[in-house]
Amino acid sequence: MPCSFLSVFSNMLKLLKRIFINENRHTQKEDHSVKYLIVGLGNIGPTYENTRHNIGFMVLDHIAKKHNCKFEPARYGDKAQFRYKGRVFILIKPSTYMNLSGKAINYWMNKEKINQEKLLVIVDDIALPLGTLRLKAKGSDGGHNGLANIISVMGSNNFPRLRFGIGNEYSKGRQVDFVLGKWEPEETDFIVPKIEQCAELIVSFATIGIERTMNYFNKKPKQKKSSNSTDQKTND
Repeated sequence: MPCSFLSVFSNMLKLLKRIFINENRHTQKEDHSVKYLIVGLGNIGPTYENTRHNIGFMVLDHIAKKHNCKFEPARYGDKAQFRYKGRVFILIKPSTYMNLSGKAINYWMNKEKINQEKLLVIVDDIALPLGTLRLKAKGSDGGHNGLANIISVMGSNNFPRLRFGIGNEYSKGRQVDFVLGKWEPEETDFIVPKIEQCAELIVSFATIGIERTMNYFNKKPKQKKSSNSTDQKTND
């Protein structure tokens, strides 16, 4: 009887040991979720809040709220993170100021081991009409200092970027004032749904790919008829 009891007890210990090892392996299993680095460009501080140049920050604030995640201070910027359909979205708002954005992006790409194809940079663009969204797989800096620094630091322009049109309603010599200026109330009403479109675009970029996302979202927004054009048609 003692021998039989010891044998049963020994077998039970072996079984429990195997269960414990399997459970431990399961909990320590590597996370194979695909990571995407989403970077919204802007300048930190109250002075730059709600300015046209900070549309990248505004888009990231919106998508973070939509997916119930909060930004926390991190290296070279504020960071938030959420999961969706097996993807991990790492949101970064650089604290390096616009003209040194490449430093933050380079750091987070290396830290998270994310390649250029899974990076998406969101920037303002005065060359596009207000509210126009343009997703591109690569390209030049287009005169944007933030993009220029990123290209310089990375040594490549082969990374996706989302350009958000802020228009160019400024007089000669007032470009800086316009870009760093606050949104007008009527502009805010117009861009709010566009910011939501950006949130949808970002998720689409990571789930169905950049080509299909470009085909769907790269559309010209409907332009409101100006009073001048209306008057001209009436006079005709």
